[in-house]
Amino acid sequence: MRKFFGREHLMRILDELWGKSVPSFVTCRGRRRVGKSTLIEHFAEVSGARFIKIEGAKPTETTTDEDERRAFARQLAAQTDAEDTCPANWLNAFIRLAKEIGGDTRTVVLLDEVSWMGCFDDTFSAMLKIAWDNYLKKCDHLIFVVCGSVSTWIRDNIIDNKAFYGRRSLDIVVPELPLAECVKFWGDKASHLAEREILDVLAVTGGIPRYLEELNPSLSCEENLRRMCFVPNAPLRVDFDDMFTDVITKQPRLASKVLRSLVDGAKSVTEIAEALGVEKGGDLSSTISQLQESGLVAADGGKNPKTGSDIRERRYRIRDNYSRFYLKYIEPSKESIDADSFSFAGLDQFIGWDADLGFQFENLVVNNFRELLPSLHLEKVMIKSAAPYRKRGSRKTGEQGCQIDLLIQTSAVLYVVEIKRQAHIGHEVVDEVKEKCRRLPKASGISVRTALVYSGELVRSVEAEGYFDAVVPFSRLIGIPS
Repeated sequence: MRKFFGREHLMRILDELWGKSVPSFVTCRGRRRVGKSTLIEHFAEVSGARFIKIEGAKPTETTTDEDERRAFARQLAAQTDAEDTCPANWLNAFIRLAKEIGGDTRTVVLLDEVSWMGCFDDTFSAMLKIAWDNYLKKCDHLIFVVCGSVSTWIRDNIIDNKAFYGRRSLDIVVPELPLAECVKFWGDKASHLAEREILDVLAVTGGIPRYLEELNPSLSCEENLRRMCFVPNAPLRVDFDDMFTDVITKQPRLASKVLRSLVDGAKSVTEIAEALGVEKGGDLSSTISQLQESGLVAADGGKNPKTGSDIRERRYRIRDNYSRFYLKYIEPSKESIDADSFSFAGLDQFIGWDADLGFQFENLVVNNFRELLPSLHLEKVMIKSAAPYRKRGSRKTGEQGCQIDLLIQTSAVLYVVEIKRQAHIGHEVVDEVKEKCRRLPKASGISVRTALVYSGELVRSVEAEGYFDAVVPFSRLIGIPS
């Protein structure tokens, strides 16, 4: 049985749809492998609902719209009493589906990989809208879900399509699993493992359920990563190319260049354009938006701590830990891996890994900042902004620059969060954060508090001094004893 963890909030908001007196139209988006279809299938099972899943056929060079309609009909026929002949068009296909739904039975219909299903017919979304208004919407006790990894297609054709305004009940964006939920893939063995073993795996995989399912809790971290990444046809050796070609449908070559330009750190649009030798607007802007929509890149903007307005110059970072690890360490060795001649003993064999692990660790914490809020007593406080913060220095004014790993802003307080992963963390971390706070611009009447999130051996004097308002070991975020 497939493991299912950590989607209680999404399950709850889906369940609330049963309380409506009319059917619900739902869009479901998220990074490939993040568990979108698993979420909907599990929800249907827990609800005791009838479940009909129809998945678009992955396009090839020879795939046609007729092939997609034929695949639709065959899948529908396998789950219902519908005929399996190829519908003449998509409207006929959806009408055939509607005829199989009815009565007092709760029904969840999932159109999975809907972008593949509709990619050969420009009228697909128009036919879906007509089918919803005239046929599917008349089916009682129905939750109708369109889902896919190509989030840009769903946004362009449904979410931002004026024809669907007022028809969608819910738009779900499925995130990575929270850190404490990731640990459940180790089962009871998690409590016996060193924090380093869990951190190393999460630094590579992030919170992607499909990758964590590949874990064998009885094996060491090194052996798990060797089997997952560094042997021929290993899941994480081959998944990047499949994922990237599946979700990046516009300007794939430019998208690849943008992603690679961010491997060694966040950049502004200007810096990306300069690195690639391209213009700032047009294709570059749309490509960055597509990478954001796919879940691979994050835009770290936030609020100006002094004025409270939006920061003008956003910085973009690779949000997806696996993608960065792949580009940095797997891709350069893929020929040796495919030839089964790559010898992997551990992550420490990679030059610069210790520094990169700090980057990957920081990414994990920033991506999961909400899990940090209880330790800061902020779980019931309105958060205005939570993002890495960077202010450039100025030679003209003599103003000094400032870089903060995570700046959490409420209406009255700025929380400066230092994220540190080192084998030994000394007292110098206090001096570093004091200097950052000194340089941080802020409005009058605003308080500044500090927090340290760390992995490694922390000298006792740091916590004993009491400078930090919160000292949070990584073990607390993942829910295992420190």
